[in-house]
Amino acid sequence: MKMDYGILIPCYIDAWHEVKAAEEAGFTHAWFADSQLIYSDVWATMALAAQNTSTIKLGTLVGIPSNRLAPVTAAAAATINKIAPGRVIVGLGTGYTGRNTMGLPALTMNQFAEYAAQVKGLLAGEDVLFREGQRERWIRLIHSKSNSGRDEFFNIEDPIPVMLAANGPRGQKIVGEISDGWITTSRSATGVPQGLPRINESATAAGNSFDHAGGYGTKPYVTVLTPACVLRDGETFESERVIRNVGPALIPGVHAMWEGAYGPGSNLGMANPDLAGMYDQYIREYGDRKSPPTPDDRRYLDVHEGHYVYLKEGEEQFVSSEVMASTLTGTGEQINKKLDELEAVGVNNVAMAAVTRQAASELIADFSEQVIQKR
Repeated sequence: MKMDYGILIPCYIDAWHEVKAAEEAGFTHAWFADSQLIYSDVWATMALAAQNTSTIKLGTLVGIPSNRLAPVTAAAAATINKIAPGRVIVGLGTGYTGRNTMGLPALTMNQFAEYAAQVKGLLAGEDVLFREGQRERWIRLIHSKSNSGRDEFFNIEDPIPVMLAANGPRGQKIVGEISDGWITTSRSATGVPQGLPRINESATAAGNSFDHAGGYGTKPYVTVLTPACVLRDGETFESERVIRNVGPALIPGVHAMWEGAYGPGSNLGMANPDLAGMYDQYIREYGDRKSPPTPDDRRYLDVHEGHYVYLKEGEEQFVSSEVMASTLTGTGEQINKKLDELEAVGVNNVAMAAVTRQAASELIADFSEQVIQKR
């Protein structure tokens, strides 16, 4: 099937302008990050995008279970599905940015699986078992058409796929058991082919079909999240515009390494002691220059300042050309070649991260001209 093109939009409340531009430029999906301390509210932003577009699909990438109860997430998605019938996707993850900016680690896989199953069940019109501490109660979207005949509040008649983010084997097993699609940050030639058999095996054992996501049969709909920038004439990975547009999407990896060695969000599995140590020295000096200096118990707040939006002064030293080369950053011809490789291993959608309004505008225009119109 033809590759779908998505753009991950920073959640500023009037991002609908860029989403509309992306729709007109040939993008099929707009994705929105759920990170409550650095962005506008994800569902409010999506609602305005839904109101001002007509064909582009709109999804969270990714919603964080601890940010809201499962029935709240289901109600939000079903509400926006009233505005944009059949165009809403719920992407869920265990939480990186949305958790680490609060000094918290990602949720456990068991918490993640329970939450995802609740959201999916509610959106399917089912009764699901909800737990609050020691209490267990059955819940449903009561005033939906399928449950009470009313249709002014929710739309769950037009399917809302639930897609799960996972990179490791345990998470991929949950993807197979519960989801309609797989979201991953793996951009290597081996990552997706290694994960798909695990997901398919798990799906078969659980009796889960992926038809809900678009008729892919035994294969999940696969979305790869990646930074992206189309190089213009004379530009390289070291060019100022490229670092400004891509660097803030790469530096969270270094933030995660620091968290693993020094911070409270320590279960992300991204160990690099040497780089973490260098960043720790940098962030301590950064915080010490402030007035008043940053106390140790709030060091992580300095770490995540600028997270996925801009580079702090001096942070560009941690932006690696080697890592940038693994993204969809390159000339139009180079990006087209990478897309062919991703498509060949089973990727259906590339969710290209833009870090600011300006970066989004540039990526939409350049990618449309140099890639979409030439494929």
